[in-house]
Amino acid sequence: MGLTDTQAVVALVAGLAILAGLAGVVVPGLPALPLCWGGVLIWALFGGAGPGRWAVLAAATVVAVGGGVVKYLGPGRSLKRAGVPTSSLLAGAALGLVGFFVIPVVGLVVGFVAGVWGAERLRLGDNRLAWPATVQALKAAGLSMLIEFLAGLVIAVLWVTGLLFA
Repeated sequence: MGLTDTQAVVALVAGLAILAGLAGVVVPGLPALPLCWGGVLIWALFGGAGPGRWAVLAAATVVAVGGGVVKYLGPGRSLKRAGVPTSSLLAGAALGLVGFFVIPVVGLVVGFVAGVWGAERLRLGDNRLAWPATVQALKAAGLSMLIEFLAGLVIAVLWVTGLLFA
């Protein structure tokens, strides 16, 4: 059974939203998991009839919410244990955003590292003490991004499976 023109357009829009969501893991300003979930929502609402679509949407909702919660809880706990304050992370995020536009692609990482290190250097007063907190913040940010990407990937796989079988 083939897709109608409308279903094909809806599937294309949904797929592009999911791809944008996966890119949103590393691109500031693109909400990764909401975009992935929104793509599945568009497909479920406008892509045709069938209860399988709603099952895929329900599963995608569970993955998006779960991924969003785990993305913050897991890395946040390790940062609290390491004693890295929120203010240092905010400084890293702000400089990371500036760096993204000043030095395309790598500026995000460079700015984040510089921001966290600078805030920790000011707070602790020593280069040797600032660096371990910076490394811990980098690990937490990487883990958060990995969790978000994997959740988005699971949503994409659910959607493709639904597209093929629902």
